[in-house]
Amino acid sequence: MAKINLLKTSTQEAWLHQALANLDLILLDHSHCERKAAGAALNFMFRYPSYAPLVRKLTAIAQEELEHFEQVNQWLDRRGIPLAPLTPPPYGATLKTHVRPPEPVRLLDSLLMTALIEARSHERLGLLGEHCPEPELAKFYRSLMASEARHYGVYWVLADTYFERNVIEQRLDELATVESDILSNLHPEPRIHS
Repeated sequence: MAKINLLKTSTQEAWLHQALANLDLILLDHSHCERKAAGAALNFMFRYPSYAPLVRKLTAIAQEELEHFEQVNQWLDRRGIPLAPLTPPPYGATLKTHVRPPEPVRLLDSLLMTALIEARSHERLGLLGEHCPEPELAKFYRSLMASEARHYGVYWVLADTYFERNVIEQRLDELATVESDILSNLHPEPRIHS
C-alpha cells in the first residue's frame, strides 16, 4: 500500500500481525475511534461556532462518523462482543500534548493533528481491508477507506482556509514527525492507533 501523503512513515508490519491476531479487540477499539472522531468534529464546532466553512464541513463529518460508529457496533453485535471501555494507547493523548494552547495556533495544530489521525486511520483500515482473512469484514474495512481519506482531506482544506500554506506545511512536518515517533514502538495492546 502506498504511503499516505501526510504521514512520515508507513505502518509497521508488526502492527498488522498484531491487529489480525486480535480482530475482536480491534473492532471494539474501532468503535471507540469512530465515537471519538464524531466528538472531535463536534468539539471544533462548539469551539469555533463563527467559522462557517468549518461548521458546515464538520457537521457532515460528525454525522458520517456516527454512521460508522453504528456500523462498527453492528459488527460487534454480530460477533457477540459487548461494548466496553478500553484503555487507550498513548497515541492521541501524546499528540494532544503538542497542540499549542494560544489561538490561532491552537486551531491550526488541532486541525493538523486530526488530519494526521484520519490519515493514519485511512492507512490502517486499508491494511485491514487488504489482509483481513474474513472476506466480509475485509470488505467492510475497504468500504470505510474513501471516507477516511475524505475526512483527512477536509481537515487539511480547513487548515488551508484559515492559515497560510507555508505555515501549515512547516507545522505539519513537525506534527507528522511526532505522530511517526509515537508509533515507532508497537504498543503491547492491539489498537487501531497503537
